[in-house]
Amino acid sequence: MAYQVIARRWRPQVFDQVVAQRNVTETLKNAIATDRVAHALLFAGPRGVGKTTTARILAKALNCAQGPTPTPCGTCPPCAEIAAGRSLDCLEVDAASNTQVEKTRDLLETVQ
Repeated sequence: MAYQVIARRWRPQVFDQVVAQRNVTETLKNAIATDRVAHALLFAGPRGVGKTTTARILAKALNCAQGPTPTPCGTCPPCAEIAAGRSLDCLEVDAASNTQVEKTRDLLETVQ
């Protein structure tokens, strides 16, 4: 097995495992449960607060085979692909690295 950074190895897989972000996770779970998820969400904050982790859990919750659910199963193909980082429907973008106009254009072409 290849080396994996400890933060990724122990990354939370459901909203209830996210620490110190209860207001965010409860809001997202309620939005999913009531079918009122916004068409765009912006996760902002300093390093290490759980932005990427929360976004990945949200992606699994919305793409889960059990339908949009606040508690993704983690075992269906969409959940497993998103967790492994190889899903074509879930693209992780590092905004700090993608600041040039050309990179943004490439990203928009890739999404289409």
